[in-house]
Amino acid sequence: MLLPIQFLMSPLISFPFLLLVLISFKWLISSAFKTRKDLPPSPPKLPIIGNLHQLGSSPHLSLRSLAQKYGPVMMLHLGSVPVLVVTSAKAAQEILKTHDLVFSNRPKLIIPNQLTYGSKDIGFAPYGEYWRQIKSISIIHLLSKTRVQSFRQVRERETTRLIELIGQSGGSVVNISNMLVKVTNNVICQVALGRTYNDSLKFKDLLVRFQILLGVLCVGNYIPWLSWVDRLRGLDRQTKELAKEFNDFYDGIIEEHLLKREMVGGGDDHEHDLVDILLDVQRDSTSDFTFGRDTIKAIISDMFSGGTDTTLASIEWALSELIKHPQAMKRLQQEVTQVSKGRSMITEDDIHNMPYLKAVLKETLRLHTILPLMLPHESMDDVKVMGYDVKKGTQVMINGWAIARDPSIWDDADMFKPERFLNSCVDFKGFHYELLPFGSGRRGCPGMQFAISITELVLANLVYKYEFALPNGVRSEELDMTEVVGLLVRKRDPLLLVPTPRF
Repeated sequence: MLLPIQFLMSPLISFPFLLLVLISFKWLISSAFKTRKDLPPSPPKLPIIGNLHQLGSSPHLSLRSLAQKYGPVMMLHLGSVPVLVVTSAKAAQEILKTHDLVFSNRPKLIIPNQLTYGSKDIGFAPYGEYWRQIKSISIIHLLSKTRVQSFRQVRERETTRLIELIGQSGGSVVNISNMLVKVTNNVICQVALGRTYNDSLKFKDLLVRFQILLGVLCVGNYIPWLSWVDRLRGLDRQTKELAKEFNDFYDGIIEEHLLKREMVGGGDDHEHDLVDILLDVQRDSTSDFTFGRDTIKAIISDMFSGGTDTTLASIEWALSELIKHPQAMKRLQQEVTQVSKGRSMITEDDIHNMPYLKAVLKETLRLHTILPLMLPHESMDDVKVMGYDVKKGTQVMINGWAIARDPSIWDDADMFKPERFLNSCVDFKGFHYELLPFGSGRRGCPGMQFAISITELVLANLVYKYEFALPNGVRSEELDMTEVVGLLVRKRDPLLLVPTPRF
């Protein structure tokens, strides 16, 4: 409805009114412009599902393609959830260092929550006192540098057994992948559980299913009222079945330790492994810190999933790349042979004098980032990232795989070139944001040193003791490197090789 002309012409009203209108209009335009300017760029989204359809079967690849169009910091909307996607080292540094505390939380996700006893493990627990306590316990009693060094004899003993087992093949085809499962599983079992278990291959199957389920896109995380779709896909059933299998195994471990304590009269007169220590913590816990059996099982789960599967994948990829690149294999064999000085096995003392071995491992973890998308972070407050406004409650995906293949950082980014690290200070310990296989900051992987120690020792001894060929006369450059994507990126096919003793 139009205002009467007399109203607008009133000397008492017209000027203040018009001034107020002009100021209000300018403020609205300015605010709207500022809001648009400070939001990260975002691809067009569909109703209800947002950008979910753009993730594809290999999200790290899809997100890199989107980043090439929309930039290294972009905002997706997965259903109703805002998700900041980071695809540059500089932006990752802002998340993991500059604003580390703000982004230290984890979102509550359906499948991880079910598989980790209500997010009671180190990886998925929300940020807070509970998380600090269980991380501290795990580091002090298993993952600190001192504790990792104390397990040296276990690593060297199991590596020797691996080499001997391969030697029994008599020149026939060997499933190296299965043998690596045994050595990595035996190491973690001895240091965490006090003994080895004979069903390592069955446990490998459980871990593979675990990693695949954790990497599945769960619609209910982003569109809660469509969670029935996940049930229809069988995700709910598969998750519950796997959780029960793990739970039965962990319960058996705990009961075995409790029985052993009863037999020795209280549990103080025998050598303590990690489970014993966790049971002691449970016994001595106060009302300020609830430490139940589920917490013990969640921590055991972390040790297995982080200590076995990721280590296995790293060794498998490294050996595969060396086989595909004979010159790199030859150079590494020359190094380990020279350092060994004719001894029967490489020891951990030798590793420090093997720069090319360390370069091979760095290049492997760059080219085959085991966890391509880091575990998601969640902002606990409003914050600016690279000049963009990020609201409290926003999830963050850091595409470590894409950063590690960024052509603006790495020459020949898609090629295996260990030499690039020989005169470089870049390391994977979380201080160089162009290489983040173990993450960084408060939520970085606390088991990095544990994993690296066994990976370096096993790889060095494999190439020291044996030449490897592909079966059936297949040439080395024809080795199939097809990936399978879950939470981790692994080789799709087991590594089948014909070993020949070098001397």
